[in-house]
Amino acid sequence: MKRWAIWLPLGLFLAFFGLFASGLLKPDDRLITSKMVGKPVPQFALPAAASDRPALSSADLATGQPRLLNVFASWCVPCAAEAPQLMALKQAGAQIDAVAIRDARPDVDRFLGRWGNPYSRIGLDARSSLQIAMGSSGVPETFVIDGKGVIRHQHIGDIRAEDVPVILAKLAEAR
Repeated sequence: MKRWAIWLPLGLFLAFFGLFASGLLKPDDRLITSKMVGKPVPQFALPAAASDRPALSSADLATGQPRLLNVFASWCVPCAAEAPQLMALKQAGAQIDAVAIRDARPDVDRFLGRWGNPYSRIGLDARSSLQIAMGSSGVPETFVIDGKGVIRHQHIGDIRAEDVPVILAKLAEAR
């Protein structure tokens, strides 16, 4: 009986370690399903965030053509990293609008001057109220909006080269 009691702490440690290791080894679920997919974009009217682009409102997203709505910020490093992919989407024919979060016009202008400007319209969401209403948890995020102003897909995080075909397919589905 005493022999068994001596090995009990080692057995408990190995069981705990096995449980911990199994949590590290199993693949995590990176797919997050937004509760806003299938719902209309909340009503909004934002002032212009850039000197050379018009303001943005919810009516601009319900023009009959599907489009992307990119949520970004000039201070966001992943937003700069996704800039080439946004330009590729624009070159592939995607209409892209944007919402700048907690930003200032001079900072947005500098960001766009440095990284490129694929946007038709850019609204300034100074207090993140639209961002929160749309269920966006951070920057960058990109929404596929159908021609009626309904959210059809939400891409969380920066767009990478391998995401471009997926987003173009989601735009095509939104037609």
